[in-house]
Amino acid sequence: MTITNGKPQQYVVPGTPQASIPLVLEPDVNRNGSMGELVKDVTTHMSTLVRSEIELAKLEVTSSVKQGATGAVFFAAAGVIGAFSLFFFFFMLGEILAIWLPRWASFTIVFALMVVLAAAFAFLGLRKVKKVRKPEKTIASLEQTAQTLKSAATHSGPAAV
Repeated sequence: MTITNGKPQQYVVPGTPQASIPLVLEPDVNRNGSMGELVKDVTTHMSTLVRSEIELAKLEVTSSVKQGATGAVFFAAAGVIGAFSLFFFFFMLGEILAIWLPRWASFTIVFALMVVLAAAFAFLGLRKVKKVRKPEKTIASLEQTAQTLKSAATHSGPAAV
């Protein structure tokens, strides 16, 4: 931290010029101060410390989220390119089979292979979806809370005036 004209400079985290954590010049400790002044100083310092820690956490999380979003975009682009590449793979497979078979037969075989793969993936997806269960513990907890609130409402209703 540098001090210019008696005022502390703002600390800026590299890579995030819009965010800064204010740093304050520490005054000399008044050893003859009252207990109230000391408590006030501690409260001020704790408040500054907590605010600075929250600001630092925000900066770190924001940076991590930006990096994660960028990574997700790259994964999505790779997935789209991979999906479109499958189209050419199946054409290539049909052309290779056309070397030994009539062209219509080779593309019929490739089509049948694609239908079988789609059916297999649909079957696997259906099995996974059927394994999804309702959140039984959460439902039980909510029912218990509702019963507790109902019983509390009936036992401590408004007093007769």
